[in-house]
Amino acid sequence: MSQLAPAAATINYGTRCRLGVMFPSANYVAEPQLTAMLPAGVSLHTTRLQLKPGVDKLRMLDRLEEAVELLTDAQVQCLAFHCTAVSMWQLDMPEIISGRMKACTDIPTVVTSTAVVAALREVGAKKIVLVSPYVQETNDREIALLEHYGVTVLSDRALGIQGAGAMGEVTPETWVDVVTEMRDDNADAYFVSCTAVKSAEVIDRLEAELGRPVLTSNQSMLWQALRLSGISDSVAGFGQLLRNH
Repeated sequence: MSQLAPAAATINYGTRCRLGVMFPSANYVAEPQLTAMLPAGVSLHTTRLQLKPGVDKLRMLDRLEEAVELLTDAQVQCLAFHCTAVSMWQLDMPEIISGRMKACTDIPTVVTSTAVVAALREVGAKKIVLVSPYVQETNDREIALLEHYGVTVLSDRALGIQGAGAMGEVTPETWVDVVTEMRDDNADAYFVSCTAVKSAEVIDRLEAELGRPVLTSNQSMLWQALRLSGISDSVAGFGQLLRNH
């Protein structure tokens, strides 16, 4: 009788939950980060929607329904549209994206923008500092949406980087420097926006330095997706949101 190789015991088939996520096509950072954050028994299943420099950002929505169908074919239990900038592009964008997804499926759905707002509420943050790799116009759109949902942005910084590839080249140490330079003791929390930046590995370090919750796009989306899926595990290493909430 044949036996399984020892490594077979470590294969994660998502016995507790399969999470389906739609990413910008040029993003190579989010999947490794989310995989590192997953509790035992939760698996990640992905597809891509086109978003790259020189292409209208809202083109990412052109094949949204097709992407939803492809992921539901994999029998995922929760489905996420995961792009911060597009999901915050205008005040009604969260409802537009969510409505189109829900028209295709009855499984729980997550949109990055609404996950961020929910995470900020969860940690009691009404006044925040916003940092991103984006151009200022994109930050301004995010500020408008956050303030629409009752979150005051005390200050913000946009690094002016174009394209997920270049955004992914910014080192975690750079994010430590940028965020700590924006220290504001009046802030309830700090938000490092964008699914394509290497910020996950320094969340705990920043929280210890700043004495405030630090939220990121990937961490916030995953937190909401897990909780909607009935997964309440405490995940260490990526900030108090996943550890304590």
